[in-house]
Amino acid sequence: MSMKRIFNALALLAVLASPAAGAGEYRTVLPGQSTIGFEFSQMGVPIKGGFKRFAVQMAFDPARPEAGRAQIDIDLASIDAGSSEADEESAGRLWFNRSAYPSAKFVSSRIRALGGNRYEMRGTLTLKGRSREMIVPVTFKPGKAAATFDGAFILKRLDFGIGEGMWADVATVANEVQVTFRIAASGK
Repeated sequence: MSMKRIFNALALLAVLASPAAGAGEYRTVLPGQSTIGFEFSQMGVPIKGGFKRFAVQMAFDPARPEAGRAQIDIDLASIDAGSSEADEESAGRLWFNRSAYPSAKFVSSRIRALGGNRYEMRGTLTLKGRSREMIVPVTFKPGKAAATFDGAFILKRLDFGIGEGMWADVATVANEVQVTFRIAASGK
């Protein structure tokens, strides 16, 4: 067994043995089972993509959702927009301007139970130096080894200055971007 696997196993045991884990709180994110994706329309053609690198810090207890919190940091250089040309174009000043803004961040401010394992997460998304309040619906699915948190919301790219200049024409690139995520976490 490699040292990395031993370390990961010890870290997981420490989380599982913690008092918070026994209380039903999910804190340990499983990156290999988590995804962040997006879909938008360019000249009427749907384009799907995602981000390969992101970090999530969270604490969520379904018995006390109002005490939950989440922070998601996305490495914008890890974009997969369907082609290497699109990935390179997204780095430029008119799109993400990654030299000045290499990451996006969402920080929750409130989680509210809606019933039936559905929640509303409010928070602030900061992207390309602009911050906007967001309301994100999330569905919680408990499981034996891990739970999943699935959500989707519409991001209006022009609110964040994404696709400026010649790309600001919403007939060419739609303003609405469907963002989806699945965060897998353990801790019980």
